[in-house]
Amino acid sequence: MSDVQIHATAIVDLTAELGAGTIVGPYCVVGANVVLGPNCWLQHHVTLLGPMRAGAGNKFYASCSIGQQTQDLKYAGEPTYLEIGDENTFREFVTISRSTTSAGKTRIGNRGSFLAYSHVGHDCEVGDEVVFSNNGTLAGHVQIGDNAVIGGLTAVHQFCRIGRFAITGGCSKIVQDVPPFMIADGNPAEIRGVNLVGLERKNYPAESVKWIKEAFRLIYRSKYNTRQAIEAVRKELPRNEEIKEIIEFIEKSERGIIR
Repeated sequence: MSDVQIHATAIVDLTAELGAGTIVGPYCVVGANVVLGPNCWLQHHVTLLGPMRAGAGNKFYASCSIGQQTQDLKYAGEPTYLEIGDENTFREFVTISRSTTSAGKTRIGNRGSFLAYSHVGHDCEVGDEVVFSNNGTLAGHVQIGDNAVIGGLTAVHQFCRIGRFAITGGCSKIVQDVPPFMIADGNPAEIRGVNLVGLERKNYPAESVKWIKEAFRLIYRSKYNTRQAIEAVRKELPRNEEIKEIIEFIEKSERGIIR
């Protein structure tokens, strides 16, 4: 653990592995079988429990608790897992649970921003460059696509999926899947439109945005049911990357999509 700074009040298990340049602040607890990449930063009163592995450059703010055992009542006590990528920010009181069984794993991608009190439940899979606003909450087995935004106080039901570049409004209740590029808002949530601001910020080509808007019109503003809407999208729109992604996401939905 060369070049690692550990405050005198911190407790670091002998089996923990801390990458070079990592800083462990006052009153932190780093438990057994925790592996951190280089240049991670723990502010103070941070709890990291394993087995968990996190990559380089992750920032853990005061009183976040990462890698606690699952809250699933079926948990039988065996070692379970959490895997975190690089350059994520976990703000105050963020909680992330390990998987329920040793066969699974909770996974967090890269460069995510998890604001205060947000929660990722057991066996979730969270993509890259996501934003969780304050108190954004995932139940178990939720899948979140790259660049998705979870609004403040949003609650997502277990086994739901939120697609790439989708966004949920504050205080939304998500009980079915949110297709890529869409805005979901309300309790229960409805699809309100296309996440144009998010696409603009990522410099999406105007032609791609045009066809995403057309897919939204056919799926959500026509008289078609979901099956009919997908048939119309296939027939009327070009099969570019975004349209194929929307079709595939909907066809793989097990809970159904929010309408």
